[in-house]
Amino acid sequence: MAFPENFITELVERSDITEVVSGYVRLSKKSGSNLFGLCPFHSEKTPSFSVSPDKQIYHCFGCGKGGGVISFIMEIENLSFPEAVEFLARRANMPLPEQTDSAESRKRERMLALNKEAARFFREQLVSPGGEPGREYLARRRIGNKAATNFGLGFAPASWDSLETAMREKGFSDFELLDAGLVRRGKNGGFYDTFRNRLMFPVIDVRGNVIGFSGRILGDDEPKYMNSPETLVFNKSRNLFAMNLAKKSKSGYLILAEGNIDVVSLHQAGFDSAVASLGTSLTPEQARLISRYTNQVVIAYDNDGAGLKASQRAIGILEKLDLRVKVLRMSGAKDPDEFIQNKGPEAFRKLLEDAENQIDYRLKTVTDKYDLSVDEQKVDFLKEATELVARLPGAVERQVYAMRVAALAQVKEEPVLDEVERRRKRMLNSARQAMEREQSRPERQLQPADRELRYTDPGSAAAEEGLVRLLYLDPALGKTEGLPPPEDFSSPALGRIYGAIRGKIDRGEAVSTATLTEQLSLSEMSLLVELLQKPELLSRGEKTLREYIDKMREQKELASGRQDLRALANKLRERKGYEG
Repeated sequence: MAFPENFITELVERSDITEVVSGYVRLSKKSGSNLFGLCPFHSEKTPSFSVSPDKQIYHCFGCGKGGGVISFIMEIENLSFPEAVEFLARRANMPLPEQTDSAESRKRERMLALNKEAARFFREQLVSPGGEPGREYLARRRIGNKAATNFGLGFAPASWDSLETAMREKGFSDFELLDAGLVRRGKNGGFYDTFRNRLMFPVIDVRGNVIGFSGRILGDDEPKYMNSPETLVFNKSRNLFAMNLAKKSKSGYLILAEGNIDVVSLHQAGFDSAVASLGTSLTPEQARLISRYTNQVVIAYDNDGAGLKASQRAIGILEKLDLRVKVLRMSGAKDPDEFIQNKGPEAFRKLLEDAENQIDYRLKTVTDKYDLSVDEQKVDFLKEATELVARLPGAVERQVYAMRVAALAQVKEEPVLDEVERRRKRMLNSARQAMEREQSRPERQLQPADRELRYTDPGSAAAEEGLVRLLYLDPALGKTEGLPPPEDFSSPALGRIYGAIRGKIDRGEAVSTATLTEQLSLSEMSLLVELLQKPELLSRGEKTLREYIDKMREQKELASGRQDLRALANKLRERKGYEG
């Protein structure tokens, strides 16, 4: 283990899962001793995310994610096991013990060091004589030296292997460069630089690590922007460009822009809370990152059809986290950068002050679609507007905006209020029925929630689940003779969980979600917690254990028999030329 077991045990004892999870999820609804809230890992309207203070575990009955406090931090902060332990240790004011570095930890550290050296290389290229194309582009976009330095902007030369050569001299191998997404493999087996003739934006996480890059082409080639691929340290859906700088802002809100240049321009003009997603629409993971630093967001997307569509989508994601959302309406400019260049910072500040809240913005978007002097269009407007208002979570909000809709359409308020509540009831009933149908499907009940962990033999997997559950709840049963090896499991995931538990028992170590987290993947940890939700009779543990083992053997024999029959049938077809 990278950390001593007694340290992990004490760390978990001093990191109450309810307190830790409450920093990310509003827990309020009680069911027995459990607390419920909206799952932070998938979008939902009805709380299905459960935290058990007694068991110190979490489990979502919707998406299936689950685990202990360490795996929660790994999942929500996108951290490795050692990083999550360090995160919780800082929170608990516990000094870290000396540890044996794992291979993955060493690889992560090596990749971060490589990215840091690559960022330095790109920066040096920008200020060198060969960086003139990058400097000319910055001059055209009116980005000054101070802003370029603050963001660590750089330049990737047009040559095929300048970065590769420089990093080799620093002691990094081609395969390390390949894993980091900094080079690609050529058709002849060699390697070439991923980023060429581009203005380079290093992507820095909130801990100050260079985790990847975003490069803007300087000519007319495509793609205009290129981001690092997914790597051990970079996940574009979980990070935001410039969040490392924006998190220090005293403005009280974050400005969500579309492009990196927009963000640099905004910071240069004094708006130091601007961030941007990395080549994707806003994701739920990015929204959760935002919610850690502010409860108010101003969307400043491009003033075109794609930008309007992206704004609507972002609103839907942000409002699920109870964030207050406003939207800028820019006239005379396609994006924040152009607006500031044409009208100046003070005009943009006034724009921020006059920004519409997301409900007004969405309602105006609906209103602009219809001619309310035409009865037929007025009816269509009322249908769409009442549907919008019905989705608002607060009863007071629904009443206020229902009255606004009635005034816009010049109709009585009472029928509009009734229609809003009727639509809301129908919406909630549909969501509940859909969830009940999904949960009641026989194949869903037999399979793990994670679709990547499908059981090929559900009958055997049910017994394998029981065996894992018994050993976890009563580790003394791990000394029983005749226990099957992990290879006998039909489910590789259950086999790995079983093997990890057996290993703990054989070494005399504690069996818990905390001590298993380092050995299991997040998906396997979720599966473990999922099967622990099912009942198990421990009073007859050894007898039940034998029954589970017998069931596994029986299913294995049946599967072997089916394979023999298929093999026999194939031989008959080959011999007789029979086609079935």
